[in-house]
Amino acid sequence: MTYRHKTTVLGGVIAALVLVLIFSFIFDPERISSRSAAYSWLDPRQKDAIDRISINNGGEEIILVLKSGNWLVLNNGKEYPARQIRVDDFITALTKSAPYPVRSSSSSSHERLSLTGDGSIRVTVTGGAGRPLLDLLIGESDVTGNELFMRKQGQNEVRSGEDIFSTYVNSSLNSWYNLRLFPETENGKLDVTSVQRLTVYPSADDASDSSLSVGEYIPPLIFTRRNRTWTFNFELTDPDMERVDSYIRDILNTSGDDFADYVDPSDPDLHDCRILLELGDGTIKTLRLGPEVDGKRFAVVTGSQLVYSVPSWAAHRLFPDMETFEKD
Repeated sequence: MTYRHKTTVLGGVIAALVLVLIFSFIFDPERISSRSAAYSWLDPRQKDAIDRISINNGGEEIILVLKSGNWLVLNNGKEYPARQIRVDDFITALTKSAPYPVRSSSSSSHERLSLTGDGSIRVTVTGGAGRPLLDLLIGESDVTGNELFMRKQGQNEVRSGEDIFSTYVNSSLNSWYNLRLFPETENGKLDVTSVQRLTVYPSADDASDSSLSVGEYIPPLIFTRRNRTWTFNFELTDPDMERVDSYIRDILNTSGDDFADYVDPSDPDLHDCRILLELGDGTIKTLRLGPEVDGKRFAVVTGSQLVYSVPSWAAHRLFPDMETFEKD
């Protein structure tokens, strides 16, 4: 056999082996099953059209609406700021492509898997004048507890997949609230670098001088930014600028534990003490707090009609002693 003939034969064998490898890869049963099982409940291309999400769990309904680019929680006819990141993560879960193999195509399985209208958790997603984008029923978990059975309303087809939804659909209303006193800190629109001046007016209860009586005037603490440092209207031997930044950051990130819709934001009790933040854009935000009541203090921020319930320990941290800002 000549060298050229040997080369031709060898080349043919190699080509045949390559074709076998390619076809075995393309038509591999597990790969085919994986491709056919990949599924998303909501078309990712519709993500930007979503403006309303309803989660109905046993008659308890959580309603999220998008207004002016911000997600809000509707409750008792009022709108409350929602945790933007949490809502975005939930939408990502709904649009995520993942293995959701078909488990049944018969309506006879719906009741057994808690996928009837009354026995399931229902997630309704709409967008653009109420246009329905998704009506999803979430039923029982499988025997392992790791996967959920789900189907679209109006369809018999039942699919199962990794349980990435329970943390959202079984959570309380409060878990969707953005309870930060300054909600815009969640997405970084407001941070410590935004603050140019801070003025703190403590009440007698917050002041460290126990000789002060209730109602007695207490001079404010004033922090004024000068480039990357701070100046003060009180004496410090060796001021710690990082502690000042940390304190202001604590103020901006303080959260309540609920909204107090039974308290009027104009209630005079909410003038017990206050904190003024003057921002670089000329905006002044005033945080006003009331006295302690049953381990809580009510708080309101100018420009908002929302009243927050703040644990007393968290509110007390907003009024530290001057010595707090000294270096050790």
